[in-house]
Amino acid sequence: MSKVEDFLSKEDEEEIIEAIRKAESHTSGEVRVHLEKTTGEKDIFERAMEVFHLLKMDNTKHDNGVLIYVAVEDHNFVIYGDKGINDVVPDNFWESTKDAIVDKFKKGEFKQGLVNGILTAGQQLKKHFPWSEDTRDELSNEISKG
Repeated sequence: MSKVEDFLSKEDEEEIIEAIRKAESHTSGEVRVHLEKTTGEKDIFERAMEVFHLLKMDNTKHDNGVLIYVAVEDHNFVIYGDKGINDVVPDNFWESTKDAIVDKFKKGEFKQGLVNGILTAGQQLKKHFPWSEDTRDELSNEISKG
């Protein structure tokens, strides 16, 4: 199963989008998921940073966008947070989110891994970027694919 189209079913994608909505309902942070077949010759972190900018995730009001980038064929992923997040959180901030994803990915439960990671990220973001009356959804919740 190395094709991006086969990684998640339509129902899986809908559950992931719902998890993004739920996570973002408690924070001004923005979460996106991007799937690609492979990073090619690039380092996964470098490619995630490129995708982050291509998706214009660096244009949020509080610089608090989070990208969960998955290279399907490479069996690898990275969580990339914008500078507004990284400026205020401890170094191990993303460990619980990463662990939530890895736990399920190892079992082949990709949808549940992403859902758990998204919800964990939302809880983490809420501590530093709580939802307020002027919070608006700045980025699409759809899963992007490359």
